[in-house]
Amino acid sequence: MKSVFCLLAASLFIGSHAQAASNNQWEIDSKHSMATFTVKHMMVSNVPGQMAGVKGNVDFDGKNVDSLKVSATLDPATINTGEPDRDEHLRGADFFDVKKYPSVTFESDGVIPVMKGGFKLSGKLTLHGVTKNVELNVDGPTEPIKDTNRGIEKIGATATTSINRKDFGITYNKTLDNGGVAISDEVKITLELEMSRPLKVGNK
Repeated sequence: MKSVFCLLAASLFIGSHAQAASNNQWEIDSKHSMATFTVKHMMVSNVPGQMAGVKGNVDFDGKNVDSLKVSATLDPATINTGEPDRDEHLRGADFFDVKKYPSVTFESDGVIPVMKGGFKLSGKLTLHGVTKNVELNVDGPTEPIKDTNRGIEKIGATATTSINRKDFGITYNKTLDNGGVAISDEVKITLELEMSRPLKVGNK
């Protein structure tokens, strides 16, 4: 009887901790999340674009950003710059080569405090089959908002960074008559993320 009681107590202890852990996991809402980017064209204008299909999870206790961990993927086949021929070129071997590299991934590995109460999220970005360390400047996360009708709560965040596309093996370019290039090496990236998790029992 004593051994049965011990097993029951242990299972309750493990179950309660598993529940607590799951309450810290937020799912990225693909319908309300997006990655946007800008690239300098012909050295005179910024061409914007976006990628959909953002998926992944965020571990966050809802209060302490030091607890934040992010695992996310993007679908480069969804790239959209508003020009179909250009988008098809970007999906091809000169750029993202989406048939060979069907996903872009980010795995965070640390939080870096900065001035004025903000923070950076460091991690590994895998793009075009190459993995590099990057740092995201994060605005947020917001305070959790409860949606009691759906039994969930939501948070949001915006993250920005810049990368050199050549670091990831995307080197295609054309030289202009004045010695400049058609496409800049620097790519400015903004991630708009909305995340949700089930409301805790008794906290609706």
